[in-house]
Amino acid sequence: MTEHFPPASPAQAAPPGDGGDHRPPPPRLAYDVHTWKEIAHLLANLPVSLLGFVYVVTALSTSAFLTVTVVGFPLLAAGLLGARLLGKLERARARALLGIRIDEPSPLPLRARRGGGEGFFPHLWMTLKDPVGWRTVLYELIRLPWGVLTFTIALASLFVAWPVLPFIARGLANADRAMVRGLLSPSDELERRIAELESDRGVVVDTAAADLRRIERDLHDGAQARLVALAMGLGLAKEKLLEDPDAAAAMVDEAHGEVKLALQELRDLARGIHPAVLTDRGLDAALSAVASRCTVPVKVTVDLDERPAEAIEGIAYFTVSELLQNVSKHSGAASASVEVWRSESRLLIQVHDDGRGGARLDAGSGLRGLSERLDAVDGLFVVDSPEGGPTVVTAELPWRDRPAAVRT
Repeated sequence: MTEHFPPASPAQAAPPGDGGDHRPPPPRLAYDVHTWKEIAHLLANLPVSLLGFVYVVTALSTSAFLTVTVVGFPLLAAGLLGARLLGKLERARARALLGIRIDEPSPLPLRARRGGGEGFFPHLWMTLKDPVGWRTVLYELIRLPWGVLTFTIALASLFVAWPVLPFIARGLANADRAMVRGLLSPSDELERRIAELESDRGVVVDTAAADLRRIERDLHDGAQARLVALAMGLGLAKEKLLEDPDAAAAMVDEAHGEVKLALQELRDLARGIHPAVLTDRGLDAALSAVASRCTVPVKVTVDLDERPAEAIEGIAYFTVSELLQNVSKHSGAASASVEVWRSESRLLIQVHDDGRGGARLDAGSGLRGLSERLDAVDGLFVVDSPEGGPTVVTAELPWRDRPAAVRT
């Protein structure tokens, strides 16, 4: 986004149809503050561009020469990081003297994440392919001849063409503005994608934290409580074993029932984390098991020639599982169906029921949570549920092949 200095008076505002931009007042024969700033910028072009050109040529030539050693590419990466700093200084100079506001590009995510870094080589590769650094390098390379030209014209015009220098300075400064916007502005698409990834990463972290809290709560309130009661019951049975064997036997029998319930709760909890049938037999068998527990008859059709990556398979399983729970609790349907298939590089899931309809993403946290989880992995989640039904939910996930070492 680019802004300009506001005009000195309403009469100097940009004409209609100019996109709402405000520009410096038009040049006049009399020198004003904007003209002097543009002249100062043009005169500073030579020393600034000379320093930038020398830095870029030195960094590129030295790193290119040393690419035969282990330090060549790290040195080039350091040079690109330095070019980013040069670009920041050039944007600051343009703000101060040319009156344009250029957003700063997003910094490279080089700091290690909590729990461990991503490694030296991924960071090195990320820096080497940084488009901001390379566009700044290009800017500094083409600036030297332009800096010589603008310095010479501005300096000579101060002595031999000073009456028309404001018009000359404005034309040259506009070319400078175009160069800064074209080469030092952040890419809108890149910035949008970075913002999306940062948001998606936050969703993934929040979802993982919520899942850990749910597991902890289920263990504390379920299996752990039953095991504590079991230990107390067995302790009482041990005390009564000699003096009242019949009572002790009844207490042991009760403890045996508690053990069975605790084991069932642990199995249910393990199934909620990652079901064994999904690991062993894939989506077809796992979704059929989920459908068998649904209160509505469900037809499951899985048309996959091979299994996707474990992470994608797990997301697909839990998406269908939660959708079928919604069908059981809220739909009032007489039947439902689940279809899973692959279309090129996407895994598609469609869950259909003939219930009352009216499901919406903004109606509750369940469907919205599913949508956010799929968005976090570049997936899509679409709900078509008119009042009176039927309801069709379509989910789309990126297909990733399962590593050969874990294929079954």
